[in-house]
Amino acid sequence: MIRIKDIADELGLSTATVSNVIHGKTKKISKETVKRVQALLEEKEYIPNMAAILLAQNSSKIICLVISAHEKYERRLLQDPFIAALADDLSYEIESHGYFMMIKRCKEISEVVRYASMWNMAGLVLTGFCNQDYNELRQNIRIPFVVMDGFFEPQSKCANIGIDNIDGGFQVGRYLMEMGHRNILYIADNDEDMDHERYVGLKKAVDEINLKKQNKVSKQGKVQFQKVSIFHEERMKDYEKVLKQIGQITAIFCASDAYAIELIGYLIDHHIKIPEAVSIVGFDDIPEANSIRPRLTTVRQDIGQRARKALEFLDTCEEEDEKNFLLPVKLIERESVCYNQRDKNKNSCCE
Repeated sequence: MIRIKDIADELGLSTATVSNVIHGKTKKISKETVKRVQALLEEKEYIPNMAAILLAQNSSKIICLVISAHEKYERRLLQDPFIAALADDLSYEIESHGYFMMIKRCKEISEVVRYASMWNMAGLVLTGFCNQDYNELRQNIRIPFVVMDGFFEPQSKCANIGIDNIDGGFQVGRYLMEMGHRNILYIADNDEDMDHERYVGLKKAVDEINLKKQNKVSKQGKVQFQKVSIFHEERMKDYEKVLKQIGQITAIFCASDAYAIELIGYLIDHHIKIPEAVSIVGFDDIPEANSIRPRLTTVRQDIGQRARKALEFLDTCEEEDEKNFLLPVKLIERESVCYNQRDKNKNSCCE
C-alpha cells in the first residue's frame, strides 16, 4: 500500500506538501509541484482515505437521507415504495450536484444530531418524524435540512417540501362522483397530516357536488372513514370489515397505493371482482400501480421533483429563500374504477 510518505520521499517533498495537494489546499504550492504530485499519485494508483479527507474539510459534501424507523415498516423500511423511490431520486440529484449520499434510519431525533455532527454533513433530508422532532432538530444543529411532508413552520436553514394532498383528495372525490359512485369508503392507518388532508379533500368534493345537486333528482354522496392497522396481520382483519360492506360501498379510496394494491389482492382472493363489484383508487402512483391487474387508478406525485427541490434548497439555502414548497398532484385514470349504474342516473353530477 502506497503511503503519503512514499510519494513525498520519491519527489523530495515534505509529507505536508503532498497531503495539502491531496486535500486541495494548493494556494501556497506552485503549479509545477502540484502537477508533479498529482502525476505520481496517479502513476502509483494512490487511493486516499476519503472519509478522513472529507472530515478535514469545512464540509464533508455528504447529504444524508434520514428516515424514521417507525414500527409500521416492520423492519422493512427500505422496501417501502415511497422510501425506495425517494432514495433513488435523491441519489441521482445528490450525485449530480457533487455531493455524496448517506442513508440513516433512526427512532429518536437526538440520534440525528449526534450523527450529523460526527460526519460534518452538508445537509439532511428527513421524512417520517413528527413536528416536534423537526423543531427540536432546528434548535440543536446549524446545518441546513429539508423535510418531506413536514407539518411545521420552517425557520432558518430548513424547508418543507410537500404536495397538495387536499387537491389530490378533491380530484378523487370529484372523479368518483362523476363515475356515479355515491357510497365511498376512505381507508388510512391514521387521521393526521397528509392522510387527513386527503380525506378532507375527498369530502370537500363530495359535499360541493351534493350542494350543487340538492335541488335535482340525484342521490347524495356519502363518505365513510375506515382506519386500518399499521401492522400487516392486523390489517388483514380490518379488511374483513371492508369485505362485509361490498355492495353498500361501491368505491374505495386508499391513502396510499401500497394499501390499495394490498386490498385489491385481498378482495380478489375473496372472489370480489375489481372494478365490477367495487372500484378502487390509490395515491402516489408507485411503479406497481401500473403493473397490477387491473391497473390502479391513482393520484400521481412527482418524487423526482421533490428531490430536485430539496437539492436546490440545500445547495443555496439563503435566508430569503422560500421555505414551504407545495407541489401539484394529478389524477391518473386506469382500470380499477368503472362507472356505477346503481346509485345514479347517467346525467353528470357536475353539470
